Amino acid sequence: MPKSRSRPKGRRRPYLAPPTKRKPRPSPAWFGWLILGVMGLGVLVIVLNYMGLVPGDTQQLYLWLGLGLIAVGFALATQLR
Repeated sequence: MPKSRSRPKGRRRPYLAPPTKRKPRPSPAWFGWLILGVMGLGVLVIVLNYMGLVPGDTQQLYLWLGLGLIAVGFALATQLR
């Protein structure tokens, strides 16, 4: 049976523990209110559009604007810590 090769008997490197990961900083207190405000504004734009209280007649532009604001609110909510 062949003899296995052993590692050289030189200087060994000491064990280095993996670096510790920093905990992410919590979001500021106003960030949650910003999310709710943006989403609430989106809902308000859509409701006012269907009630006919926006300049001009009911338009798709206001619907898309409201849905966009709601989507931005959801995107912000993913960053909340």
